[in-house]
Amino acid sequence: MTTPRISYAHLLVRPNPKHVRSLVRFFEEGCSKRGTGGFGVEIEHLPVHNADDTAVTYFEPAGVEELLRRLRPYYDPAKEYWQDDHLVGLGREGIGISLEPGGQVEASIGILRKPEDLLGIYRRFRGEADPIMEDLGFRLIEYGYQPKTSFEDIPVNPKLRYAAMTEYLGRIGQFGPCMMRASASTQVSIDYVDETDAIAKMRLGTAIGPILAWFFRNTPYFEGVENPWPLCRQRMWDYLDVQRTNVTPGLYDERFGWEDYAADVLGTPLMFADLTHTPEAVGRPSRELEFAAFYQTAGDVYPDRELNEYEVNHVLSTHFNDVRLKNFIEMRHWDSLPVERAERLTQIVADLFYDPAKRTALESYFSGLKGEDVHAAKAVLQADGADARPYGKPLDHWRELLALDDVRADVPGDPLHPAVFQR
Repeated sequence: MTTPRISYAHLLVRPNPKHVRSLVRFFEEGCSKRGTGGFGVEIEHLPVHNADDTAVTYFEPAGVEELLRRLRPYYDPAKEYWQDDHLVGLGREGIGISLEPGGQVEASIGILRKPEDLLGIYRRFRGEADPIMEDLGFRLIEYGYQPKTSFEDIPVNPKLRYAAMTEYLGRIGQFGPCMMRASASTQVSIDYVDETDAIAKMRLGTAIGPILAWFFRNTPYFEGVENPWPLCRQRMWDYLDVQRTNVTPGLYDERFGWEDYAADVLGTPLMFADLTHTPEAVGRPSRELEFAAFYQTAGDVYPDRELNEYEVNHVLSTHFNDVRLKNFIEMRHWDSLPVERAERLTQIVADLFYDPAKRTALESYFSGLKGEDVHAAKAVLQADGADARPYGKPLDHWRELLALDDVRADVPGDPLHPAVFQR
């Protein structure tokens, strides 16, 4: 008797070709002229009460919403963002102020032409915000995680998508609610000139990101006690949801390109769907416009047509790889940092990615790297801390190679910090 051949073809997720084209066109439109060299910097801040360092929430009477309302006169009325009757974002030339799920206040700054331009824009923001917060009885601090308050005690802000994210991430992985409500990061974005340049920068950023994360680590606390992990942010994201985090699958395959990235994103469940800008969904109840998507991919949710820009941005924003591709390249490895440290990080990124000689030398150094090598480097940093040898080299080697002699990790960024933790 002949054993029948079993086909598993029906299990394959085949992204809609029109959706793939939409993402690839979006990447193409992000190409910059050679030599532009722009930066974007995002610093997320944790709001804490001056009296006891506990978290300030969005809804409390003298909380985050009140801060945004008092900041309104300094910002462009055309760039305000509201959810129902709640103010959730502000903007003006050079800076946008938005909220993460737990009321973390994010300052998105750019496009910068020189890393040092960060300081002027950021200090203007703080010069306006700090007196308001002093009156309200709280301040913004730059740590990777809330110092005293547990994620369980922090409600999400009123964006509908965060309720859907809570439903999804509350059931998937290990750290979703912690990440959403109590963590904060620094992210640096760079441009690219074409597909080859974009993929090369993604590979390089993915390789060096964990090493830079070690030298710029800034998470002294986790859930009210001393942080137990050498790299807390990496630990949370790597165990968040394997479908959408960590090293981009296939990135180090020489054939990898924009279509492969698009197929990976489109073939993954959306986490939460957003049909608020989908014309075909007009008239549906609000609960049908933003909802948790445990199984539905973009092909299940969006019509059989090319996606509009809002839909493309939403689909890409549901992926959280260490280095994320949009119409720019976003490196996401790093804890929230005081602005002086964020500026230094941006200077290092500029040297490594925009100095042709330094970039060529580093790419040659990592020639032949595989995705498994990056996973191993990340694992050894978590396992061995200061004694780690990522890519087989001690941390002193990387300090010298990446010109990090002046960089100190765990530098106190706020008066509540009791000590410089060394691992």
